[in-house]
Amino acid sequence: MARVVTVLSPAVPESAAATSARSRPRLYALDGLRFLAAAGVVLYHFTARWSQVWGDEPGHVFPGLGHVSMYFSLGPELFFVISGFVILMTAWGRDVPHVVASRVARLYPGYWIAVIATSVLLLWIWPGGKDITVTEALVNLTMLQSLFEVRHVDGVYWTLWVELRFYLLMIALVAWGITRRRLLWFCALWPVAAQVVLELGGPNAVATVLLDKYAPYFAGGMLLYLLDRDGHAKAPWLLLALNVALALRNNVPWQMHALTANTVFTPNPWVLGLATVGCFAAVALVALTRVQHLRWSWLVPLGALTYPLYLIHEYWGWWAIAQLAPHANRWVVLAAAIGLALALAWGLYQVEKRVGPPMRRSIDAGLRRLRRPVEVPERRTALVPRGVTSRPAA
Repeated sequence: MARVVTVLSPAVPESAAATSARSRPRLYALDGLRFLAAAGVVLYHFTARWSQVWGDEPGHVFPGLGHVSMYFSLGPELFFVISGFVILMTAWGRDVPHVVASRVARLYPGYWIAVIATSVLLLWIWPGGKDITVTEALVNLTMLQSLFEVRHVDGVYWTLWVELRFYLLMIALVAWGITRRRLLWFCALWPVAAQVVLELGGPNAVATVLLDKYAPYFAGGMLLYLLDRDGHAKAPWLLLALNVALALRNNVPWQMHALTANTVFTPNPWVLGLATVGCFAAVALVALTRVQHLRWSWLVPLGALTYPLYLIHEYWGWWAIAQLAPHANRWVVLAAAIGLALALAWGLYQVEKRVGPPMRRSIDAGLRRLRRPVEVPERRTALVPRGVTSRPAA
């Protein structure tokens, strides 16, 4: 049976909407799934993806673990499915100011801290880690560096550009008005249009707006939310199958190329296919089965650490490995790098949770002030006595 989720009308006052949102059952397992995706990316970067920090190829240092962890490179695709589910859930029945404020306050505070911390590391503490400039670091603070064709300070930021574009599409949907029928059409036409542009080599600007090969993941997550919200029905399941097929069409050849270039291993296309389907299946398991009823509160802090860990782990972890690898056992070094990444993520989260809520309230209030109609003072007309014609002064 699907979870009962209250549908909020756009006309519902903000306070009532917030109260109803808080009353929704929390999917604790989704917090755990998000953390597992981030942890998988960390393991992939430290034990399989090419780098010089170990003094040898990571795949040679961890031949067994690396052969498995290379498939964890699909962590971002899992994030995208989760994002489609969660962002639709939080946007349904909300208005544009709420959605904009919540997304900006969610993305930017932790991101700014991560960019600054990683830039300090690469500019002054460990300049051999990556050659960046102060200008590149400053542009990265906007999160729009891809738009300006400026390099990412940290390669993991590429996913944020994808997420940001999805948020813009969601804001447009919220402005239009979210209904079940509109969402079904959207999840049918949007990924197909993106695929057509990809196949035909259409304009880059169009591919960018449509999220090119990543559209099926977000659409699939949205369809899974519809199934969770409204119960099983043929249309969303068929559309979900379509989006899974499109994801397979794009992801398997792309990952075959990327993993062959970035690791010492040769990936198995069948495993890549199963992992791609698994991104959708994992969210379906959490949202549509009895797993949704888990009440493991210890998963909540893991979910809270997910975004900070993803943002901060790569170069700070590589720096720790570079310092320790010549002097300690590889497993001790790996544990130390993971421990440092977790500690930094925890510190980043402490700042994020204090800055995010007031930032969200401030942005929301500011946007609502902009939406208020300007009151035009009532014009008073002078009374003219009968029989007297009003004439302009000479």
